[in-house]
Amino acid sequence: MVSQEDLERRVLELGAEISRDYKGKELFLVGVLKGAVFFLSDLMRAIDVPCEVDFMAVASYGSSTDSSGVVRILKDLDATIEGKDVLIVEDIIDSGLTLSYLLRTLRARDPGSLEVCALLTKPERRKVDLPIRYTGFEIPNRFVIGYGLDHAERYRNLPYVAVLHE
Repeated sequence: MVSQEDLERRVLELGAEISRDYKGKELFLVGVLKGAVFFLSDLMRAIDVPCEVDFMAVASYGSSTDSSGVVRILKDLDATIEGKDVLIVEDIIDSGLTLSYLLRTLRARDPGSLEVCALLTKPERRKVDLPIRYTGFEIPNRFVIGYGLDHAERYRNLPYVAVLHE
């Protein structure tokens, strides 16, 4: 669905856009585990403003191919984000329920600003309206794997994004 070359090109474009928008500021990146690790790693190297990184792990999928809508924090941030310019880095936004929960949770911690960067979005699946500042690719409603995205913890290591055929 998205080639390795297209991923590399788009990540560099996003990094340049984020660098322009945050020029003169320090950025606090929040990677959402486990899926966003590859994207976050590449994106961070494409950003030329000072940045910190921390991670949150949330559970909403399990091994299913459809979101449960139930969100649990499995790993919270180690650092405080009060007054900081925070960018949540997500692998994919599907229904938006998980991200909506994360945004509410992080807004309550009083960051200076809070934005979202998502590699992939599925607009037709959205159940809640979300402010997504940076988007890599809009994709159709298909279950995808690769570049950090998994099915039952497999396929994350593919260098591209592909549709899962069971």
